[in-house]
Amino acid sequence: MDNLIPIVNKLQDAFTSLGVHMQLDLPQIAVVGGQSAGKSSVLENFVGKDFLPRGSGIVTRRPLILQLIHGVTEYGEFLHCKGKKFLNFDEIRKEIEDETDRVTGSNKGISNIPINLRVYSPHVLNLTLIDLPGLTKVAIGDQPVDIEQQIKQMIFQFIRKETCLILAVTPANTDLANSDALKLAKEVDPQGVRTIGVITKLDLMDEGTDARDILENKLLPLRRGYIGVVNRSQKDIEGRKDIHQALAAERKFFLSHSSYRHMADRLGTPYLQRVLNQQLTNHIRDTLPGLRDKLQKQMLTLEKEVEEFKHFQPGDASIKTKAMLQMIQQLQSDFERTIEGSGSALVNTNELSGGAKINRIFHERLRFEIVKMACDEKELRREISFAIRNIHGIRVGLFTPDMAFEAIVKRQIALLKEPVIKCVDLVVQELSVVVRMCTAKMGRYPRLREETERIITTHVRQREHSCKEQILLLIDFELAYMNTNHEDFIGFANAQNKSENANKTGTRQLGNQVIRKGHMVIQNLGIMKGGSRPYWFVLTSESISWYKDEDEKEKKFMLPLDGLKLRDIEQGFMSMSRRVTFALFSPDGRNVYKDYKQLELSCETVEDVESWKASFLRAGVYPEKQETQENGDEEGQEIMKNFKKCTANNAIFVFLHCII
Repeated sequence: MDNLIPIVNKLQDAFTSLGVHMQLDLPQIAVVGGQSAGKSSVLENFVGKDFLPRGSGIVTRRPLILQLIHGVTEYGEFLHCKGKKFLNFDEIRKEIEDETDRVTGSNKGISNIPINLRVYSPHVLNLTLIDLPGLTKVAIGDQPVDIEQQIKQMIFQFIRKETCLILAVTPANTDLANSDALKLAKEVDPQGVRTIGVITKLDLMDEGTDARDILENKLLPLRRGYIGVVNRSQKDIEGRKDIHQALAAERKFFLSHSSYRHMADRLGTPYLQRVLNQQLTNHIRDTLPGLRDKLQKQMLTLEKEVEEFKHFQPGDASIKTKAMLQMIQQLQSDFERTIEGSGSALVNTNELSGGAKINRIFHERLRFEIVKMACDEKELRREISFAIRNIHGIRVGLFTPDMAFEAIVKRQIALLKEPVIKCVDLVVQELSVVVRMCTAKMGRYPRLREETERIITTHVRQREHSCKEQILLLIDFELAYMNTNHEDFIGFANAQNKSENANKTGTRQLGNQVIRKGHMVIQNLGIMKGGSRPYWFVLTSESISWYKDEDEKEKKFMLPLDGLKLRDIEQGFMSMSRRVTFALFSPDGRNVYKDYKQLELSCETVEDVESWKASFLRAGVYPEKQETQENGDEEGQEIMKNFKKCTANNAIFVFLHCII
């Protein structure tokens, strides 16, 4: 029975390496819990090493299948780096972070494609655990607004299976009735048959309170009970306190505590590890008959197909039809996988493609194109002035006429048609690329491939025409009626007050959150001064900082973003650099960095530059054409403020319908 867990590990590796959906419900243990519940500390205590990424927000952004194997030597091995032994566990942490970023990006995105890590050590028992992302309530970075629901769906993919044990981690300093882990477990395991409770942070409970009733399984009973552990504090982790010392301190805590002394032998990390090993082994033994039956049925099906191929006749029409249907089904599967971005281990690590590129078109390219469509404000103010006078005629106007406002704003809203139609064209172009890529497997049958591409492309073109008609109709809806009663509309009475208050307080809606990190080159600094070399940039909603390297240990400079604008830099005829450059500058002519009027930044590709520009837009740094002219009459200024607000609202409205 000791070989049961390694055998299941091999099955898990086989399914993951093939990049196919796991058709067998393999026995496993899934670790669930809220953020900062102590899941990572529990797993690190099992191994006896610090090897999991830590930080604020969502750190675990992909499922981590952790296979602990008892061995003589101590090292780690990843399935995607098979054959490479990681003796340094700090390198394991970095590889987990890098492999996560390769699929999800570096700005807090999530993915359900697992990472397989195998750890050999003389200090562990044979055990397989799946570390899942902690539940979060608020989206940050590039996360969608429904991030909580997406994480729940990912967790349910694992814990909904009857063969999966649930390790529900709950901190003791919160009410057990409010436990996120137990709530999720209750939904799929209402009788508590598959759930194992783990109570962390027992040492942080208020003085005079304890978790004795919970650990004795009296409060919210589970069939498999609760086990209490004491992990290292944040101070211990930052001070690199040895885990073996922490385990000794944990043992001392339980033996010396009056409420836990009588059950000390049934508490602590070593006991938890032994229990999980025994529970998983017993669970595999119980589910083995059903698993064997499924394997036998699948094997009989495959043997039947092999027998058919033994008597294969090239002219048999049924065989041809079956082969064609299989290729079409494979095409459908590949197309869905490319667009949805899940279920394949062969992930493109060189460039964005498929659904990820379409996502970028909607969330970065469209927004930037809308901001770039800014018109000449001096000319617009002149038009506003003429419109107001022509509507008043011989009369002297007391108030700004609504007709003048609508006439000017409608002309500007109509400009939305070009960027959103361009967005549709870019999506159709990417879909065509995906279709050609997915039909490559039909290369042996040129006519079938050509006909398949023709049918799909024709359907896409038909939907493109329908989509463009709907978008233009939506813009016409927006042009038909101006809702100046909307709560977001800046009325003439308080427009100036809002503008002045915003300038005085300098408030931003984003707060000082990190928007983007990445490498860029500062072009306009001399080589002797450390320029023309890549730096690690960290863009927040209030400033941009750059460091010597991505470890962020040596900060070179921090530049506040208030009042800054963006402009493109054209490469000179004599320039040898092929990099794409843009600049940050201050419209009032002040120096932005030491003696430099502008900070010239460059990337290797146009896509990288556009992506950075979109990130700067989120931080409130707009292109040069967005600069507001101070001259002009007060009525023109009022209409300009309301025009910008109205245009932004209509742009967002059309944008949301584009996505739908």
